[in-house]
Amino acid sequence: MAIEAVREHLKHWGRDSDILEYAASSATVELAAQALNVEPARIAKTLAFGGKEGALLVVAAGDAKTDNTKFKAEFGFKPKMLPPGETLEYTGHAVGGVCPFGLKSDIPVFLDISMKRFKTVFPACGSSNSAIELTCSELQEYSRGKKWVDVCKDWDKIVTMDIVENQGPRVPGSAKDKIVIEPDFNDPLPQ
Repeated sequence: MAIEAVREHLKHWGRDSDILEYAASSATVELAAQALNVEPARIAKTLAFGGKEGALLVVAAGDAKTDNTKFKAEFGFKPKMLPPGETLEYTGHAVGGVCPFGLKSDIPVFLDISMKRFKTVFPACGSSNSAIELTCSELQEYSRGKKWVDVCKDWDKIVTMDIVENQGPRVPGSAKDKIVIEPDFNDPLPQ
């Protein structure tokens, strides 16, 4: 059973007993967020891609989408998700429980910077109803992540506010300005 492989893997750091298991499914970002009572962005989803030299995993924030241009620039090939059968073959985990721990084969793991805005994230643990809360540095260590990459989009606009001059009801056709606040992800993570 895949969760047992993950449990054995996390035992190396004394974290095997920290795996959270739920009666309800956490197989999608939305279901995992509901089960854990956290915002979907904090779910660390593991995506399996196939390329010329085999497979690779990218762990990204739950609200991030793969950016084809950034992915190709980083890895040298267009992103193509592995089918469920190949994902299971490479990772030992079925879709819905794919994670970067207790892998069946030695495939490279990369971590997307979309997760760095959170103090902790929740990756799956090999089953469709499990997760563990980890800091980003723990995730990198436990997954033996090769490096942090920037291959995702649509996650970095934190706050968008509409500003109307008099704060009264908006009159159709009146001017308004948009302010987009973008965080600086070069700042160190809170410890």
